[in-house]
Amino acid sequence: MINLEYVVLILVVGLVTYVRKALDLFGSIFMVVMGIIIVFTAGVNWLILIFIFLLLGLLFTKYKHGYKKEMGVYEGTRTLKNVISNGIVAFVMAAFGNYAGFIGSIATATADTMASEVGVVEKDAILITTLKKVPSGTDGGVTVIGTAAGIMGAGIIGVSAYLLGVYPDIFQTLKISIIAGTAGCFVDSILGAVFERRKYLSNEYVNLIATITGAALGIIMV
Repeated sequence: MINLEYVVLILVVGLVTYVRKALDLFGSIFMVVMGIIIVFTAGVNWLILIFIFLLLGLLFTKYKHGYKKEMGVYEGTRTLKNVISNGIVAFVMAAFGNYAGFIGSIATATADTMASEVGVVEKDAILITTLKKVPSGTDGGVTVIGTAAGIMGAGIIGVSAYLLGVYPDIFQTLKISIIAGTAGCFVDSILGAVFERRKYLSNEYVNLIATITGAALGIIMV
């Protein structure tokens, strides 16, 4: 039987994210619903891994936020579309108990978020498809520091997945998170350069495809 405390915890987290304007109302509600279902289907340890992604996202969104506001690239309150595009794949993987797809999708979302939030303030961005210099914040632009931050984020997810008992082999969780997460992050950048810059795809669709890629790679590797 699931303890009522976990449900209360999810409701509190949802309320805090809304009050702190990390998510809008519908984004917070959808996160709460997904969280409760994950607890019932997979377990609270799987949910905590998603909370770690959310926490890292919040922390790195604040990284040099003043400079980001000046550039016009600061992302404040995220919406329902952001929650779905970054979290729906992990939710489906958790609902079916697929640890590899779950880790791969979360690692991708984390890597992409950290790479974007760190890399957007760097001045040495290059377009991933041409390797030519582009202005900071360009869709498909990548930086060395941003990429390193993304790989670090993916690694954090791998270590956390092991410590939380999502899967009992740290080498397996690290392999999935770093390889699938980094590859998914690069897919996000390629799609950004090829399709998002031309307005063929929105950022939400790019994120969704990237997390699907990360989940698929995770599943393939086991």
